[in-house]
Amino acid sequence: MIRYLLILSLYFPVSLIGDDSKNALIESYENASYPNKINIVIKDNIDIKGRVTSAGSLALKDNIADKNAFIIDKLIQANYFILGKANLSEWANFRSEDSVSGWSSYGGQTMHYSDDEFNPCGSSSGSAVAVATGLVDIAIGTETNGSISCPSSINGIVGMKPTTGLVSRSGIIPISASQDTAGPMGKNVAIVAKTLEAISGVDTNDSSTLLIPDDFDFNFTIAVKNKRLDGLRFGLLNSNNTNQDIVNLHNEIKEIVSSLGGVVIDINDKRIYPDDAEYYILLYEFRTGLEEYLYKSNSAMKSLEDIINFNNLNEKTVMPYFGQDIFYKSLESNNYLKYLWSKYQTNRSYKATLELWNEYDLDGFIGLTRGTPWKINYKGGDWPAMKNTIMISSGGFAAHNGMPHITIPYFKINNFPIGISIIGKRWDDKSIIKYAAALEKTKSN
Repeated sequence: MIRYLLILSLYFPVSLIGDDSKNALIESYENASYPNKINIVIKDNIDIKGRVTSAGSLALKDNIADKNAFIIDKLIQANYFILGKANLSEWANFRSEDSVSGWSSYGGQTMHYSDDEFNPCGSSSGSAVAVATGLVDIAIGTETNGSISCPSSINGIVGMKPTTGLVSRSGIIPISASQDTAGPMGKNVAIVAKTLEAISGVDTNDSSTLLIPDDFDFNFTIAVKNKRLDGLRFGLLNSNNTNQDIVNLHNEIKEIVSSLGGVVIDINDKRIYPDDAEYYILLYEFRTGLEEYLYKSNSAMKSLEDIINFNNLNEKTVMPYFGQDIFYKSLESNNYLKYLWSKYQTNRSYKATLELWNEYDLDGFIGLTRGTPWKINYKGGDWPAMKNTIMISSGGFAAHNGMPHITIPYFKINNFPIGISIIGKRWDDKSIIKYAAALEKTKSN
């Protein structure tokens, strides 16, 4: 299906890279082949000079960037060629609790790579589907909680959420300064490692990158050569799941790791996920971070209230399926003491994670990334459809604890991909790439 996005064409000629029948792209710039460069698409919440950065929202249709995001300059320096922008869940799934993953008022609905009736997950929906359908071998997504890992697993590609602070967020429309990160999503571990190496590094405009250890080794590509897991110990996430399909795959994970010289341990995971605390942090940080971004932008929108008002004035176009209840909650979330208490709660959660790690003398956590996809549902959003699928999630603690998380495609249930997740300690990105590379080699054999 050849698609031309009318609003974008007002600013730029829009062409297609290839067959975009799954609506993965919100804008494409070139249809030529560049054999001496690495072709890549970029999630449309990341600034590219002279292009619209929409976050999937019609409210930002005039938001033409004056300069590249830090990671865009890094990619260009590393010989990547940007072919276009990927569609996403509008506002990275942070507009409404009833949102539909993969849908945006600016780009429409991205479909699952193998079945148009099914949701691709999000919010980096287009980035995942662009890779899964072969439009490109690598894309950039962003994650606050699950937005790289979920669409990567569900669409059968490799996705890497780095340690928070390893990759600069400057020039990226934010949700949370505490949790946001960009990361690579690709067809294999090798290109993901190469791309992470390209985009990582210190940026004085993002203070989180100043926490990168002085002796940090950015040579991720060498980690891809790893073939063994000798002597390594992995804690199995969600080991108490009783779904027989999940139990069977857990047993397969144990066998695979054992064949590589490692061991998978059933852990007694009594950690309590700090849902309310994490949510309040996101609500509190969203408005501040967004308005700081808007103030520097060329958009006519300069505040969250401006966007809310725009959406209300254009309700039929912008909100045909779900509203903006999260936006209203963010406006009201201004209790600094509650914010500090919420930060304390999530920090306790990180301490509990480290205690579990040390108790079992682990080198990493391992588990199935996500369950199976759900049918696209415009009545009530994702959750009513999700609850009828095989439910499992491994990345939440990694997301709010700032820990690195890689998912690689490995299994299938009902003919849909299921990824294996490996999670490491903060700044242990290279190690989990090594582990993922070893697992990937067993799959190819």
